[in-house]
Amino acid sequence: MLNLPNSITVSRLIGVPFLLYLLDQPTEQSRWWALGIFALVAGTDWLDGFLARKLDQITDLGKFLDPLVDKLLVLAPLLSILAWGVIPAWAVFLWIGREVAIAGWRVNQPKIIGANLWGKAKTVTQIGAIALLIAPLSPTWQPPTLILFWLALALTLWSGLIYIKGQET
Repeated sequence: MLNLPNSITVSRLIGVPFLLYLLDQPTEQSRWWALGIFALVAGTDWLDGFLARKLDQITDLGKFLDPLVDKLLVLAPLLSILAWGVIPAWAVFLWIGREVAIAGWRVNQPKIIGANLWGKAKTVTQIGAIALLIAPLSPTWQPPTLILFWLALALTLWSGLIYIKGQET
């Protein structure tokens, strides 16, 4: 049976099909709706972690599920945004490659380790970048949005290296 934090983690998956639907034929209105859903669902990432610590319900299942659901929540809209031609495919490939590599690395470890500070910074930056990419903002927002996207990619790659190096010792 799932505890409350793990149930919240699993419930985040419910938002992914709605995001994909809304972003498939992006209108200004559908993008605002998608942004609202993305922000709401991404906010539960903080909530499940907070409750797991507060209720002392940190589990190996939660340590596995939380980053997996985070990856799905981030990669689904990222693929939709890629189809819009706003970001390059090679950058998304690197992003996905890192996420798949770390997921594969984690399942082969004898003990599941939760995200470190770099992983948390990566997730926050990814969520911010994707939120700005989803939002139908004026062209003046394009430079800061793309800067945040590239920062998120850099943190994604860096945190992956740090994670693997930390597991080798």
